[in-house]
Amino acid sequence: MSGERIEAIELRGLLPEVFASEGAPDSEIWLKDIDFKRGCRIIVEAASGIGKSSLCAYIYGARADYRGRLLFSGRDASTLGMRAWQELRRCHLAYLPQELGLFPELTALENIRLKNDLTGHSSDEEIARRLELLGIDSRSHFPVGRMSVGQQQRVALLRCLCQPFDFLLLDEPVSHLDAENNAVAARMVEEEADRQGAGIIATSVGNRLRLSSFETLKL
Repeated sequence: MSGERIEAIELRGLLPEVFASEGAPDSEIWLKDIDFKRGCRIIVEAASGIGKSSLCAYIYGARADYRGRLLFSGRDASTLGMRAWQELRRCHLAYLPQELGLFPELTALENIRLKNDLTGHSSDEEIARRLELLGIDSRSHFPVGRMSVGQQQRVALLRCLCQPFDFLLLDEPVSHLDAENNAVAARMVEEEADRQGAGIIATSVGNRLRLSSFETLKL
């Protein structure tokens, strides 16, 4: 799969198992046929508990407790083995979870390099430039466990961009950022997505990523 781009992520009647017995909320995504095409810019808006984090986890293969079908360019996710998922995550899907998944004892730069040393995707100069743009270059050698949540979000975002991808999944990526850092983060995300011809799917419960253009879907 690594030699082929993922042109579309296709949802066919997708619904979290938890809603199967409780009843699905009114949604523009659940139980619908939705195609996220490479190059798209999507903001998924939802209240807490409606399944926005679940949606990202389903697409990334971290969870499979859903009904319906999820396909990557026509290939059903339920048929993918461990190697295929590893390849998807290495070459096609980049993911910033709400929990961030940083190593608190490591510095900001060490957390970023853990990913970049595996992919070789970003140069040292590019990483340094992004740290500066997001105003955390002075914290690059500081343990992330001693950083604010907003600073940690910026570190996790930079780490997320250090790989090839066809789709970038961002779960509440700017929930703790002010307007200025939100705008910088959005430009950075769009710049990298444009460079790779990739799609962006970002969730929001209020403070949305300030993309220059996007389609909004209500979950």
